[in-house]
Amino acid sequence: MTSATSTVSPTSGSSRPRARAVSMAQVSYRDIRRKWFNRFMLGTLGVAALVAVLPLISVLYYVFKQGIAGLNLEFFTQLPKPVGETGGGLGNSILGTLTVVMMATVIGLPFGIASGVFLSEFSRSRFTYTLRFCVELLAGIPSIILGIFAYALIVVPMGGFSALAGAVALAIILVPTVAKTTEEVLKLVPDHIREAGLALGLPRWKVILRIVLWGSRAGISTGIMLAIARISGETAPLIFTALNSQYWPHGLLEPVSTLPVQIYTYAIAPFEDWNRLAWTGAMTLVFFVLIANVSMRLILRRKA
Repeated sequence: MTSATSTVSPTSGSSRPRARAVSMAQVSYRDIRRKWFNRFMLGTLGVAALVAVLPLISVLYYVFKQGIAGLNLEFFTQLPKPVGETGGGLGNSILGTLTVVMMATVIGLPFGIASGVFLSEFSRSRFTYTLRFCVELLAGIPSIILGIFAYALIVVPMGGFSALAGAVALAIILVPTVAKTTEEVLKLVPDHIREAGLALGLPRWKVILRIVLWGSRAGISTGIMLAIARISGETAPLIFTALNSQYWPHGLLEPVSTLPVQIYTYAIAPFEDWNRLAWTGAMTLVFFVLIANVSMRLILRRKA
């Protein structure tokens, strides 16, 4: 009985290191497989990100390549030349675009932010469903329809095209984008932050303004810049409202030249000089949006 026990024990003892070696080999194999799978997924994500960014890089490169030839000081400081004369610039269009876009932002921004705050902070209200439906419906309406609406609302009663009418049309386009972005950003704020402010005795409007909105300013600002980027390139609404002009802007109640309309006019013209100015105007418009986005992000990062 003793001898049998002694013969079995070495065998069982030698099997333990083998089991440990097998288990360690399995663990190392799993680690290697996990590492390679992780690298494969990271590479796939990198390729997907590159494919997503590639159209933007291609557009920037092509527009820069076509428009850099016409970029000079005259382009920013002079008016367009008549047909047959070379040179000139789009200074009036640049100034008109800045004026109309800034007016549209001032008009539409309060409505967009207020709508987003209401949709996020008062989601249990009966009016919330109606407001969300209206915002989504407004976001899906083609911009040319909104231009016709602004034409009937402002241009016809006032008896003429104007920069104000163009700003109103762009403001209507800006509102749903800002409202939806504000709503989604405010939903990311945890509820316990709101509850903490209310527990300290702050009124609800102060909690919303000083805690929720102020803490979400970076995300809201990004949405605002996206909305401004969209309205900066709108052409159809401005044809029905601001129309066009070959002169410097003289007032908000007169027709004004804008870059999108001028680019469209020059791009379809059979004159090579006008086509060159159209490409330079497109490059200016693209880089205006790009610089505005980068500047806003840098300002917010410093304040944070």
